[in-house]
Amino acid sequence: MIKPKKSLGQNFLIDKNILYKIVNLKDIKNKTVLEIGPGTGNLTSCILKQNPKKFYVIEKDNELSVNLKNKFNNQLKIINRDILTVDETKLFEDKVTVFGNLPYNISTEILSKWIINLKNDFWFDCLILMFQKEVANRITADFNTSNYGRLSIICNWKLNIKKICDIKPSAFYPKPKIDSTLLHFYPKKKFIKIKNPTNLEKITRIFFNQRRKMLKKPYNQIFNGDERVLNKLNINLNLRPQNLNLETYYKIVCEYEKLNG
Repeated sequence: MIKPKKSLGQNFLIDKNILYKIVNLKDIKNKTVLEIGPGTGNLTSCILKQNPKKFYVIEKDNELSVNLKNKFNNQLKIINRDILTVDETKLFEDKVTVFGNLPYNISTEILSKWIINLKNDFWFDCLILMFQKEVANRITADFNTSNYGRLSIICNWKLNIKKICDIKPSAFYPKPKIDSTLLHFYPKKKFIKIKNPTNLEKITRIFFNQRRKMLKKPYNQIFNGDERVLNKLNINLNLRPQNLNLETYYKIVCEYEKLNG
């Protein structure tokens, strides 16, 4: 029996009801599918039963990759690499449906990478991903709440996000110490255009670096006290970072880009 590696954040999903709930969220018959971190192949088996046209899995663990190859033979293409080093935009000809029980230690890094690297077109039609419940709460948080922050702003920029369900530790082997949450992401048709998405990372980092402080200091750091932007966006500098809604942050980035060429 394969032992999960704590260093890779491995917790294998074993609850059959949850597995089928996941694959039934999207019709994948004759579609191209990508699974991140398939582990021992429990979700992989369920996906194959839905008859995808092409099926790719990305698995960093060498031992698990060999096991998947032996288990599924030529039914899927195994990419034995670290997901953070893969450029998904060059892998597929069609739009992809992505499933993933992401390693909890790098889940936010993976999602942020995908969003920040998105070009004008989406390489996926939807993402069906599992996170620690605490992380999922930050992704889906509304402004004026304690969970609202950089992750909420970055994730909601180009994507609609729907919470599917919370999942108890008993659904996994080994049991994690925390609850998990399944989220469904799909592209927005309309969103504010930002020339360089890394500016969104930069601006939100500056604002939320001291999230309990008022907006005056980070605003002055970015705009040197320029009141034109302040008046244009109607920002009250006595508020705190979590008090500004999503749209305001995207507009702040656009104004920053105008001033910085």
